Amino acid sequence: MKVLVAVKRVIDYNVKVRVKADNTDVDLTNVKMAMNPFCEIAVEEAVRLKEKGVATEIVVVSIGPKVAQEQIRTALALGADRGILIETEEKLESLTVAKALKAVVDKEEPQLVILGKQSIDNDNNQTGQMLGALTGLPQGTFASEVAVDGEKVNVTREIDGGLRTVALSLPAIVTTDLRLNEPRYASLPNIMKAKRKPLEVVAPGDLGVEIKSTQTLVKVEAPAERSAGITVSSVDELVEKLKTEAKVL
Repeated sequence: MKVLVAVKRVIDYNVKVRVKADNTDVDLTNVKMAMNPFCEIAVEEAVRLKEKGVATEIVVVSIGPKVAQEQIRTALALGADRGILIETEEKLESLTVAKALKAVVDKEEPQLVILGKQSIDNDNNQTGQMLGALTGLPQGTFASEVAVDGEKVNVTREIDGGLRTVALSLPAIVTTDLRLNEPRYASLPNIMKAKRKPLEVVAPGDLGVEIKSTQTLVKVEAPAERSAGITVSSVDELVEKLKTEAKVL
């Protein structure tokens, strides 16, 4: 079984995001970048499937600038076999990404496609669903458990009312939720080995895809600062402040 995993380059989740002084965008100057946490979970799940003998090859694909090779190399160090970078400097939107991924799916013909359910920068939670619609493949979103059983994959999904398990015929698409697994750290020997693993760089045009933006970023603003809370000495004082100051009682 060939597994295709999509990964995205984002600002490291430990970094406090800054807005440019002119409010035109997020400031990326000297900012640490990393693989999207949900994508790390997707890579980990693919590697676990390979360790179980279910998957035979893991292909990692990313879309973005040349420096996105760094995140692909990270995935290769974690256990993926080869990488593909669709190199572009254009701003990316969910539908454009889904179309590019469809082209890769058509070319690679994987039996399973795994994506993070969303990225922590845009938080759209759209690409996996759009890819499912474009390819016509069955999809299981918000996966907290994935089990391949012959020609089917059973996906336990996290929904508002609890858990739902769906059986999808392969090939299929799965998007990962936080509780699916805990990603491992790459060891130094594997990081060195990853440098020798194949990484193919292609242009969107090579896949018959046009990267163009249909949206205009108008303004980016930092969240308004909130005033610090206070400590009250008794329940009576709390109730009084809720009545007189907060006016919620």
